[in-house]
Amino acid sequence: MYLPTHFKQENLPELFDLIEQHSLASVIVTHDGQIEANHIPLELDSTQGELGVLKGHIAKENPLFEILDHPVSAYVIFQAEQAYISPNWYAGKHEHHRVVPTWNYRVVHVTGSIQKIEDPKYLRGILARLTRTHESSQDIPWKMGDAPNDFIEEQLEKIVAIEIEISSIIGKFKVSQNRSKADAENVAHALEKHHPEMSGTIRKYYPK
Repeated sequence: MYLPTHFKQENLPELFDLIEQHSLASVIVTHDGQIEANHIPLELDSTQGELGVLKGHIAKENPLFEILDHPVSAYVIFQAEQAYISPNWYAGKHEHHRVVPTWNYRVVHVTGSIQKIEDPKYLRGILARLTRTHESSQDIPWKMGDAPNDFIEEQLEKIVAIEIEISSIIGKFKVSQNRSKADAENVAHALEKHHPEMSGTIRKYYPK
């Protein structure tokens, strides 16, 4: 990943927070010279390993299931808020016009070894935590016990747990840190209505 110094993010709590808030990951592996890419919601367990472990599940019909007969290396990408940035928002545009459009975004890239875990109890634990986390905003959160047991067992037979032990992690937070303070504030103000999350992010990460 192209990573200018001013966009580089190495603070683990910041990286972990992005993963936890934006847990749908792009998981990429290579096999027999081909790229296999999947989009998988992953749970971060920061207490395991040196840099943490990512846990999730895949369908047994997924080609990744057979690829993982042996552990392989994976490249994992998490993406947070993003927004187009118009040069019209820069103060300098009205002075010298030497400005161009760009795009702001925050991502975390992870590498690690991915393997499947064929353990029904382990799988149930991942699914229970996943639904508990993402159902928490519901008035009456759904849980696996709400569905008939035979139906749940049938669904569990079709999937398998996976985990990725993180060996490296880096973030790129490209949020106008390379612009003047006036430009960054103008961009944050322009985004307030339609991209409030990015607006707040620019103000949070602009160098103090």
